[in-house]
Amino acid sequence: MSYATAVNVMLAVQEKKTAAADLYRSLRQYIAVTYGEREAQAAEDDLDAVRQLRLDLEKPPDAAASSTGSRRDLLLAYYRALSLIEPRFPISPDRAHVHSLTFTWFDAFKPSKKASQQSIHLEKAAVLFNLGAVYSQIALSADRADAAGLRQACNAFQSAAGAFAYLKDNAAARATASGATTVDLSVECAGMLEKLMLAQAQECFFEKVIGDAKPPVICSKVARQVGLYYEETYAALNAPPLNQHFDRTWISHVQLKAAQYYAEACYRYSMDLHEREEIAEEITRLKIGISAVADAKKSARGVAQPLLDAVNKLETDMNRNLERAMKENNRVYLMRVPEASSLAALPAAPLVKPTPMADVLDASKERLFSRLVPDSSTRALSKYTDMVDNIIRTQAEKLQQGSEITRVKLKEMDLPDSILALEGNFNLPSDLKEDAEAVQISGGPSGLEAELQQLRDLRRVNQELLVQTEELLQKEATEDAQFRTQFGTRWTRPQSSTLTKNLQDRLNKFAANLKQAADSDARIERTVRDNFDLMAILDHRPIESALPSLARPIMSLDGNEDAIVGALKLSLRQLENLGAQRAGLEDMLKEMKRKDDILPKLMANTGSQEDLFRKEISKYDQICEEIAQNIEAQEQLLLQIQAQNDEFSAVFNLEDYKVAREKCYKQISAAIAKYREIKENINDGLKFYVTLQDAITNIKQQCSDFVMTRNIQCRDMIEDVQRQLAGLNFKGDGKVGYNYPSAEQSNLQRISSQQAEPQSVPPHPAMTHHHPPREQPRPGYSHPYPTYPTPQQAPYYSPSGQFHHPQLQSNQEYGQPAYPGWRGPYYNAHQQQPGSHPPPPYTIPSPYPPSHQGNYYRPQ
Repeated sequence: MSYATAVNVMLAVQEKKTAAADLYRSLRQYIAVTYGEREAQAAEDDLDAVRQLRLDLEKPPDAAASSTGSRRDLLLAYYRALSLIEPRFPISPDRAHVHSLTFTWFDAFKPSKKASQQSIHLEKAAVLFNLGAVYSQIALSADRADAAGLRQACNAFQSAAGAFAYLKDNAAARATASGATTVDLSVECAGMLEKLMLAQAQECFFEKVIGDAKPPVICSKVARQVGLYYEETYAALNAPPLNQHFDRTWISHVQLKAAQYYAEACYRYSMDLHEREEIAEEITRLKIGISAVADAKKSARGVAQPLLDAVNKLETDMNRNLERAMKENNRVYLMRVPEASSLAALPAAPLVKPTPMADVLDASKERLFSRLVPDSSTRALSKYTDMVDNIIRTQAEKLQQGSEITRVKLKEMDLPDSILALEGNFNLPSDLKEDAEAVQISGGPSGLEAELQQLRDLRRVNQELLVQTEELLQKEATEDAQFRTQFGTRWTRPQSSTLTKNLQDRLNKFAANLKQAADSDARIERTVRDNFDLMAILDHRPIESALPSLARPIMSLDGNEDAIVGALKLSLRQLENLGAQRAGLEDMLKEMKRKDDILPKLMANTGSQEDLFRKEISKYDQICEEIAQNIEAQEQLLLQIQAQNDEFSAVFNLEDYKVAREKCYKQISAAIAKYREIKENINDGLKFYVTLQDAITNIKQQCSDFVMTRNIQCRDMIEDVQRQLAGLNFKGDGKVGYNYPSAEQSNLQRISSQQAEPQSVPPHPAMTHHHPPREQPRPGYSHPYPTYPTPQQAPYYSPSGQFHHPQLQSNQEYGQPAYPGWRGPYYNAHQQQPGSHPPPPYTIPSPYPPSHQGNYYRPQ
């Protein structure tokens, strides 16, 4: 389908011409002075790229359609390069100039006029003007006879309007402020060209609706908007400074186009009126259109003939329809024709708008001069970062506060624990649950009997060792007394009782300790029996099974318990979803901040930094709104849950359940405290008995050594007595004769032989029969056997590998009261050296090996 003919004449803008400018030399010199020669060398490739872009720009454009696209790309690339140069290089009158860099541009409509400035703003404004001009040329070269060409032309005209609008809003005023410029770069000219391009883009739409045979009323609205755009263009051309700048043919063309499309709108609207048989208004609309065309034709000088032909044809069509309408009204309708001033304005339908150029001209993705970052840009970036951090911090606090409010409110309402209790899923407070599980891991109350049995076994072992040690001393004393009775004054060694006093005293103290410890053990066992019912609750596995259950009401009036519970559970799920949404929003905030790098945009920005910051910070508006909606939804939901929980509490008698549950909590807590107290006392007892066993074993070894030494002395004394008795048998003549031993000598020999036999209590395996290295051997009968030193002077080797006195350390003696107080140190067990043994846990491993691995339970 054909959409346009040659009669639809449109306008294109020619590019501005420029003089040569050496950006390479000036920019490189500035880099070398400001940043150093090394940075200048690193920027060589970027400088070459900019120089080549400027050289290509200086070449005359080719009129071929294929070259207009390349020209457009060149202008876009060069403008983006200028955007990156502007914040890094002071090419403007109000800053220190880059040395000897001047831009010169000629007027597009009056080439004899030119403007020169040492300002990058003039360069950018001129490039934007040429970009709009190239877009208009692309549109004009499109073949509007088919749909694709018409669409291409319409889009190109809108892009041209966008370029001129960007020039008007962002560059024209700056270029003018930097110095004298040509009229074509003024704000007024840019605004006029924007409206002209929009008029021609809307004209493309009119061609399309006509070609698609759309209803007359639609065609009228589109045509009227074309006329309005042309009217705005005509008004700008007739106002200073443009009224003396443009050729008369431009003004006539725009004026005639405005009249043409106003008349076209009247013509199409009158066709719709005729179909609705509103003949009187049809006549007036046609007269208005004809009058507008006639007036425009009077002043239309120098316009293109195809445009005049199109206007004449439209005028002919309107006159024909007017004649027909007047005849029908005079013959049939007889309506009064209204005055033109009484009619409403024709409706318009704008279908085009300037293409936004910010994204097309955005240089933030370009890498030119990326190594050069001025201090001012760094400070600006820091300011923006602070703004972002403030948003992130504020919103994160809102999210965290929302979660905390939810936690507190649910805890106050005892949710979801009460719902879980109804379903048989009980929860203990986390600290109480951990303590109870620790008790169960250590054996629980049912395991206390085994540990009490350990105390009994250790006490028995200590008692057996003590008895064995006392028997060693008693046997030696008995034998010594027998020999003393038999030999009388010849038995000259000291009596056993004078040598073993210190040993006996220590054994007596150990015996007293054991008696007092037995009393303490009895008190522990009595405490276990008295509190076993209290502690029995800790044997429930899992511990939650000890909690009371929340039962449904026995009698129900309306049977809506399930509905109440279901509604409350649904609200809780919705609250949980809001919490998950908050977590996602917080992660989204962090991710947005991580990706928010505006340095490239900041370095490419040529406008106000505050405007850039407002634009960039606005991307957080949506997530901030979502956070606010989440918090508000949670507040409403919590109110709903409160009401539902009140109903739930009333139906299920929740208060009584809470009282029973709190009572159970207290019982569990009291049972744990009593178990820990008993466990600590048992551990103290185990440590006491292990330490006492080491002390008794040590003194037993000393007693064994003492008995062995006394046996050696006994044997030596028997041999000495034998020699004394043998000396009485010498003859009176001084000659010695052989005599058989007397009965007394035979008895001594027998006793000596018996003393030489091993004793009933074997010596310590590590004991060797030798004298101390610093002491000479001496006969046992010549001097009394040296008494054993006091306990403070005779050390023994402890299980820890260190020498200690037989008494318990830290000035604790076994003879002291073993149970000074029920809450005090149990057993008065000897205090370990710091770091030698850690405090016992709830259950302490057996401090001595089982009976099948050692000899703790066998008599020694």
